[in-house]
Amino acid sequence: MKTILLGPGGQLGTDIRRANEAAGSVLDIVPVGRDRLDLADFDRVRELLSTADFDVLVNCSSYHKTDEVEGNAQQAFTINAHLVALLAELAQAKSARFVHVSTDYVFGGQDKREPLVEADPRAPVNVYGASKAMGEDLARLACENTLILRVASLFGVAGASGKGGNFVETMIRFGRERGHLRVVADQHMSPTSTKDIAAALLTMLRDEVPAGIWHVVNSGATTWHGFAEEIIRRSGTKASVEAITSAEFPTPARRPAYSVLSNDKLASAIGAPRPWQEALDDYLAEKGYLA
Repeated sequence: MKTILLGPGGQLGTDIRRANEAAGSVLDIVPVGRDRLDLADFDRVRELLSTADFDVLVNCSSYHKTDEVEGNAQQAFTINAHLVALLAELAQAKSARFVHVSTDYVFGGQDKREPLVEADPRAPVNVYGASKAMGEDLARLACENTLILRVASLFGVAGASGKGGNFVETMIRFGRERGHLRVVADQHMSPTSTKDIAAALLTMLRDEVPAGIWHVVNSGATTWHGFAEEIIRRSGTKASVEAITSAEFPTPARRPAYSVLSNDKLASAIGAPRPWQEALDDYLAEKGYLA
């Protein structure tokens, strides 16, 4: 399958390329990064993709700096929603499969205390989540063969350059520098390895799973505090981790209190991804952090 990959240098894009290579290049990937295409230039996007030959279009691009996005709603909806609609339209014109990466932040989860399934009502509590929710809707309207992959709390070997590193890297760095961390314990989520998302995506494309929304996350759930504790313990970092409330760590953008995603649908189709703790150990070992 000839596959155009947008966002090839990010955490997920990098692991998609790595997983594909490890699998014997089952996809013929054409990476299209920022050096080649300005995704805010819709005319250029249309010109490039309408003349390209592809079977799959994978969109890993996103404006995902949650706090920064709060003050830049226009840019957020341009990249996270209106661009997505254009990409889906171009995929539909090619009778291609469109893969769009969304987020657990389409949920607010203030009253929810059991893993969210794909059909649960969305209720974003920040601009980022709202823009991604609109992107989901526009993608499915524009392309009948759309796969929406909702992911959460990502960590991958490429880091998150736009955010100064992913959460795992940040906790280890701050732990080493400060010796004491204060991390919120009232936000529940599903830590997820981009390596495992990439492997799942390859299987989903190979098995031609039905179009629609899929929660692609590692099994299990925790809080950011619980995640930080495991990172510090498993990496052998000498630091303590204090549990605090969201009110003690105010941010420009409100975060969901509960955005744990159920991967039962994915498990029924291709098998459940491994527990997040196993994925974290794998990541720490590859990065040379494992205690």
